[in-house]
Amino acid sequence: MLTVETDIVAAGWPAGTDWEAVARAAVAAAVAETPHADLDAAPMSVEVAVRLTNDAEVHELNRQYRGKDKPTNILSFPMLSADMLVQLANSDDGEVLLGDLVLAAETVLVEAAAKGWTPGQYVAHLVVHGTLHLLGYDHEDNEAAAEHMEALERAACARLHLPDPYADPDEG
Repeated sequence: MLTVETDIVAAGWPAGTDWEAVARAAVAAAVAETPHADLDAAPMSVEVAVRLTNDAEVHELNRQYRGKDKPTNILSFPMLSADMLVQLANSDDGEVLLGDLVLAAETVLVEAAAKGWTPGQYVAHLVVHGTLHLLGYDHEDNEAAAEHMEALERAACARLHLPDPYADPDEG
């Protein structure tokens, strides 16, 4: 069973959005588009932790763990390697932490506005993106991997009734 723990630890996240529901739906949609879809029905709890914080904290984490001295919209911290993910079906552990997702309010809000998306829509897309990273997908290694990950994101976003996150806004 998928479990999503969402913590809002900084000001700046707009009121009126059920951030826990957004995160839960986005994680489930991302997982459903992968060969790991069965994790949603796993006998153990498969947990994703979502931390909604600010640019300052994400900046520090980005510098510390990625060597990039700037904030970013989301950071993903997988707790399992790809081979461990495959073995989860045989696990008798009561709880497995898939990983952590950390989002920066200021960056997320600016980028959402630039795309013409609501903050909730944009966070949902970012959580889909981050969850795919937790499942071992990457877009930086090669073009084929990037295209595959983008296709999974598009499908998960469609499942959530979100716009295509990679559509060219000038086309249409």
